[in-house]
Amino acid sequence: MASNSAVVDILNDLILINNDRVEGYKKSTDETDSSDTDLRSLYSNLADHSREIASELKREVTALGGEPATGTMVSGKLYRTWMDVKSAFSSDGRKTSLENSEFGEDAAQKAYETALASDELTPDLRSLITRQKAILKDGHDTIKRLRDSARMSQ
Repeated sequence: MASNSAVVDILNDLILINNDRVEGYKKSTDETDSSDTDLRSLYSNLADHSREIASELKREVTALGGEPATGTMVSGKLYRTWMDVKSAFSSDGRKTSLENSEFGEDAAQKAYETALASDELTPDLRSLITRQKAILKDGHDTIKRLRDSARMSQ
């Protein structure tokens, strides 16, 4: 078992990916056509899930004596800028929005897989992260299903 600082670093990475997810879905909600109420509602719910998850992680970081991460990752900011450029040149906003969201969901899954690969986690933290990954995976699968449907309707 490693030091608390190694575990805090792992948890802070997950906080940042969830913060990126919140910001990405806020942006997606703002940029989604108002007639796509299902997507707007989904994006809002997915952002709420990440807010709750980040809060859980922040409590764990604090309990370990660490300082919870704030803000977002630089890669998340770059990704949202790329989304803006891609959306500006797309004629199918719904499909593009879902494709962009799936890209972000894949990144979140990878971050959780990386965290779970660590030998630094206590059984309780491993259980928490596994549960959170499953919640995010549900969102990923919903986005993928909607994306596949949007592609087929072209």
